[in-house]
Amino acid sequence: MIRDWDVVVIGLGGFGSAATYWLSRRFRDRVLGLEQFELGHVRGASQDHSRIIRLSYHRPDYVRLARRAYESWGIVEGEAGVQIVTRTGGLDLFPAGGAIPEADYAESMAAEGVSFERLDAADAMRRWPQWRLDDDTIVVHQAESGLADPNRGNAAHQRQAVANGATLRDRTRVVALRGSGRDIEIETEAGDRIETGHVVIAADAWTNPLLRAFDRQLPLAVTKEQVTYVASPDPAAFSPDRFPIWIWMDDPCYYGFPTYGEPGPKVAQDVGGELVDPDTRDFDRDDAAFERAMSFVERRLPTMAGQPLLTKTCLYTLTPDRDFVLDRLPDEPRVHVALGAAHGFKFASLFGRILAERIADGSSPSDPDLERFRIDRPILLERDPATSYMV
Repeated sequence: MIRDWDVVVIGLGGFGSAATYWLSRRFRDRVLGLEQFELGHVRGASQDHSRIIRLSYHRPDYVRLARRAYESWGIVEGEAGVQIVTRTGGLDLFPAGGAIPEADYAESMAAEGVSFERLDAADAMRRWPQWRLDDDTIVVHQAESGLADPNRGNAAHQRQAVANGATLRDRTRVVALRGSGRDIEIETEAGDRIETGHVVIAADAWTNPLLRAFDRQLPLAVTKEQVTYVASPDPAAFSPDRFPIWIWMDDPCYYGFPTYGEPGPKVAQDVGGELVDPDTRDFDRDDAAFERAMSFVERRLPTMAGQPLLTKTCLYTLTPDRDFVLDRLPDEPRVHVALGAAHGFKFASLFGRILAERIADGSSPSDPDLERFRIDRPILLERDPATSYMV
């Protein structure tokens, strides 16, 4: 096959599906999406019932982007006729002496006019008696936090992209990229040759093999992570109208969800897994990580502790500073890279929208908030940079 497209998106997980949808609103049938596995596969980072969405973040640029992310998901929900975001409220729990400063979150939200409550442990436990907190724990509650459903969100983006005229091809692995004159040439494992004016690389753990063609590699760490759904003895106490999403702001950091998608709430450790190769990693439960998460639940959420229902694995693709990559290649501006640094799904629809704005219009209204997500920022040019994964 030889065909000329305006834009080709490589990778149809969270970011790639979103990009294909938003690009299809501008370029209609001139958009092609390529996925190396089947659509909706579970080998990467973007499939499950829930991911956290929140306005509570450690920097004002994240807060501003999060506001526009809610707006973008709302547009998709309206067009697709499906609910993707469920607002449950959210708790950021800061133990005394914890690794993550509460002031960063409170000051960022205050600077952007986001309302929130600061509670002591006793007040928090009166409102959410599921928790057992030390007296010196500080809790920040933000009412707009909740969950975004990747299973629904990815499917909606893909469905609406096709309705707009885009072509999606799964089981199509890209093996070569080349800049050639006015176009980028793409070669697939099946021998297809594709030409396009712009390419979006949204391949997450498989980003670096695609960047090699442009003599660029990012210092990424890929880990196997997991989430566990638990059969609580008191399941009603963890329904979305009674139990908010939450993040334990320390190292180790844990996070969790109310009951949604499975018959019990969900818990996980953030960045608790081992380094893996995305092509050879297994899907087995990491028993040590599982025991750490269950021990946290038994201590802090005793009425949640019960038999595990199931454990699901996924991949984290981590930049050393845990900031995103959303940028053009400096020496090949027709190539756009989107990488979520393992906390990006909440921004997926917005980042697809930004990519479409940049490709169609040359710039995005969100550009001022993306400076720290450049692909050539100093830490990404280091061979062995120091890492800091707490967000």
